[in-house]
Amino acid sequence: QVQLVESGGGLVQPGGSLRLSCAASGSSFSSYAMGWYRQAPGEQRELVARLTSGSSTTYTDSVKGRFTISRDNDKNTAYLQMNSLKPEDTAVYYCNAARQLSPNRYTSGYWGQGTQVTVSS
Repeated sequence: QVQLVESGGGLVQPGGSLRLSCAASGSSFSSYAMGWYRQAPGEQRELVARLTSGSSTTYTDSVKGRFTISRDNDKNTAYLQMNSLKPEDTAVYYCNAARQLSPNRYTSGYWGQGTQVTVSS
């Protein structure tokens, strides 16, 4: 069992930066693939970035070069550094911890409660 708590969301102007944190409780944090998803109003939840236990990263095209996912296994925490934010990045951001079944398959895993990110002037 893993419990995830996100923090770091808020209101930021276009072009600004935020760093989201996801603190995990439970065992074997380092063995999970950690992902950040987002869901805008009226939209489906989408994968933003994923970092596997083997340090492989995946980013959705719209955030490549702007967002960076990382993790600190000693602190049981995952991060999402978001730079050059745009209004279209506005969404609730969710942290996910999942087991990797194969190179492109993951369990549904565990979810945090979400943190709101609003990019607006």
